[in-house]
Amino acid sequence: MTRLVKIGEAKTHLSALLADVEAGEDLVICRGSQPIAHVTRIDRAQEVTELRETMRRERSRQQSVTTSEILSWRHEGHKR
Repeated sequence: MTRLVKIGEAKTHLSALLADVEAGEDLVICRGSQPIAHVTRIDRAQEVTELRETMRRERSRQQSVTTSEILSWRHEGHKR
């Protein structure tokens, strides 16, 4: 759903309007009756998917770690 908002209203209620955008509503900011800007939510799902793929790709390049290596790290940096 797209909502038309005049500049004055946008300036006065910016925080509330951005909360509506985060909830999925699109805004068109108008000067008088002339639309000048379209405000819409950024789709973070695509960013998360890309990050997940990058992490998996980088992890697949790493050597496997053995249990003995993990156990040797347990006390690394501790005084003995």
